[in-house]
Amino acid sequence: MIILQNINSPSDLKRLPPAKLKNLSQQIRDLLINTVAQTGGHLAANLGVVELTLALHYVYDVPKDKIVWDVGHQSYVHKMLTGRLEKINSLRQYQGISGFPRVDESPYDIFNTGHASTSISAAVGLALARDIKQENHSVVAVIGDGALTGGMAFEAMNHAGHLGLDFIVVLNDNAMSISPNVGALSGYLRKLRMDPAYSQTKEEVEQALLRIPGIGANLVKAAGKIKDMVKYLVVPGMLFEELGFTYLGPIDGHNIEDMIVVLQRARHIKGPVLVHVITEKGKGYPPAVENPDVFHGIGPFDVATGKTIKSGVKTYTQVFGEFMVRKADSTPDLVAITAAMTSGTGLDVFAEKYPNRFFDVGICEEHAVTMAAGLASGGLRPVVAIYSTFLQRSFDQIIHDVCLQNLPVVFAVDRAGLVGEDGPTHHGVFDLSYLRQIPNMIVMAPSHEDELNDMLDSALKYGQPVAVRYPRGSGEGVEIKNSPEYIPPGKAQLLQEGEQVLLVAIGRMVNIAMETAAYLREQGISAAVINARFAKPLDTELIGSWAGRCRRVVTLEENVLMGGFGGGVAEAMNHRGIKAEFLHLGIPDSFVDHGAISRLLEELELDAPSVAESITNRWPELIKQRVVRGL
Repeated sequence: MIILQNINSPSDLKRLPPAKLKNLSQQIRDLLINTVAQTGGHLAANLGVVELTLALHYVYDVPKDKIVWDVGHQSYVHKMLTGRLEKINSLRQYQGISGFPRVDESPYDIFNTGHASTSISAAVGLALARDIKQENHSVVAVIGDGALTGGMAFEAMNHAGHLGLDFIVVLNDNAMSISPNVGALSGYLRKLRMDPAYSQTKEEVEQALLRIPGIGANLVKAAGKIKDMVKYLVVPGMLFEELGFTYLGPIDGHNIEDMIVVLQRARHIKGPVLVHVITEKGKGYPPAVENPDVFHGIGPFDVATGKTIKSGVKTYTQVFGEFMVRKADSTPDLVAITAAMTSGTGLDVFAEKYPNRFFDVGICEEHAVTMAAGLASGGLRPVVAIYSTFLQRSFDQIIHDVCLQNLPVVFAVDRAGLVGEDGPTHHGVFDLSYLRQIPNMIVMAPSHEDELNDMLDSALKYGQPVAVRYPRGSGEGVEIKNSPEYIPPGKAQLLQEGEQVLLVAIGRMVNIAMETAAYLREQGISAAVINARFAKPLDTELIGSWAGRCRRVVTLEENVLMGGFGGGVAEAMNHRGIKAEFLHLGIPDSFVDHGAISRLLEELELDAPSVAESITNRWPELIKQRVVRGL
């Protein structure tokens, strides 16, 4: 680690002779493996970009030159080289360094990222700002082949090509995103990687065609479509050239010397340039090479075996995946859709068993939702499984293409609520707010895994748009019934009677509410608890009757308070004329940082002891009543 320990900034890196960069690469990989084994994180992607990151910092003068990392989960090496080596053990830990670029963390982090397909648009903006201000520096966007399938990336490339903008796109092509890449672009890149014919020039191809007896000359003379077809099929990078980019590659992404030469060349080419780099995801660690999807985002693991430590309790994602397989056996019109998250959403078994009823659309959430609307219009029963934070991208499509037509599309909203170490770009804390406002939409959230099973089954029977949101990680250890129980739309559940305060909770916060009631009971305070189950429609009859009885209502949600569940409860009670005082507890009007979920709940004062304290602070008379009663 001697070489790495002496790298405190990219300027230190530039003083090294190229011959030492290979040893440095190995030192970085060793540190990556041992660090992520302790902290968890995105290991495979970072192992794949070690040499690429070294070459970028060797050639470009960051932070004067601007490097934008698409998604950003491959930025660990970048952080090591830019003054954060000593903090790397705090990666993704509470108050430690982020697993993604953060402009408030370092001047070397140019742009906040966390969602895919944004880097080229950001780089176009940075390059335009540079030109308008008459500055002189390079702008580089680093994007993976999976992220390049997102439509936003092509919108940006089309615009940049039209402008003739001076900037560089580095395509990190590892042939393996979180889920296997899909679509025509993936096939095109695969051919570029594997087919020797792609090294030929257009002129060489024409000469080869001329040698075909009888028809060769006619083929060469053919105009328009045929000529274009030949050009696209055999000339390297023709797709990108047609978008206005100078194409360089493909290049071995683990050959530092070659990459340095090509990146230096790219720096001096006028107009937009695409550098096509071939890398291996997980390089240097066999378990990550063999299972790159598992090591894309992984918890702490044993370095020797590559095995993670599991709780033994099924995750909500697993429960969803198992439900889909069981339901598909008896429901031939059930289809499943996801956006580059086959394994992440628990649909891998469904995809294997029912390949003709499963659709991975790539990183194209908008397309996924509108396609689901089309499938529903065609008489099928689509279930769209997308993480809460990524479903935000398809807000317009949910409104106009699904809900306006009142189509029976079920949204399985995974990773809802706090997600922990991935931080503010990945917390799913807005979905209750943005979904409950849409007409025709039913919004529900389970308090445990058996209730999730009931909700999924019920959602398919409602015959209208339904969102079932559930958290990341293990369930509560509740056994799942053999036959799901039907839950009528909007039907809440009274879990505990009480006299002095009503706790109305939804989703994971139901369990916090029950714990809070126990804390209050120890203080002599009687609390009723309702599992709302639904954010929309609300069980106004049940909630209203107990709100009128207790006169003090506390709402608990793992969602932003602005436009959230609590506000909906207060509105409903006001419409019913219920006279009660309210205390709304949830995510404040600010972004939540990264850290363990339990620690974040404490910080947000959403753990049971904090909730109990908030209640007694809000209504101190509850303590006084206890004293008067001699309790």
